[in-house]
Amino acid sequence: MPGAALLQLAKACLMILSALFPIVNPLGNTPIFLSLTPGYSSEARSILAWKIALNSFWLLTASMLVGTHILKFFGISIPVVQVGGGLVVIATGWTLLQREPEEARASSEKKVTKQDISNRAFYPLTLPLTVGPGSISVAITLGADQLPQVSSLVRLIAAIVGPALVAVTVYFSYRFAERIARFVGDTAMNVIVRLSSFILLCIGVGILWNGVRSLLTSIR
Repeated sequence: MPGAALLQLAKACLMILSALFPIVNPLGNTPIFLSLTPGYSSEARSILAWKIALNSFWLLTASMLVGTHILKFFGISIPVVQVGGGLVVIATGWTLLQREPEEARASSEKKVTKQDISNRAFYPLTLPLTVGPGSISVAITLGADQLPQVSSLVRLIAAIVGPALVAVTVYFSYRFAERIARFVGDTAMNVIVRLSSFILLCIGVGILWNGVRSLLTSIR
């Protein structure tokens, strides 16, 4: 019945959103987004937020729909993705921790071109900052066998609508990142950036350890 199908679709979309949103964490990534875009105007950051949201949508949707098939084709397991992705996240968090505040201020006068925006939109701002290995592994798992027992059509629509809702939260969080920073203040924002960078580093270690533990368990 149409009503039952709509209810199943709503449940599936809610499950995807509730599973991905805490891991993507666009609000928590806002200070890091600002620290990685020194010298960008409000207009440039707005364009960048839109590109990151689109990249996040396509990356999450592709992970849900064809992620397992791609991994099988290359003979890659999810623990291997976690190990490799965890190393990338650790490197990003460590770089941000080592960056001096003066460094960001010194680069605040640089001219930002459309090519700069395009170059940074995917790496590192979409991957691994916004959609990292944790998000990708969860999306692959959801697409594989964690959604409710629903029809193929409902599963397909949910795999599009769910990531779209996450992408919307990413866009608005990054779009208004400067307003959030002005409201919080420079000193507090500096502290938040340091804490966020350390948390990002810890998340990378956690993702790496989960992958290593799964690989060691498979060996035993």
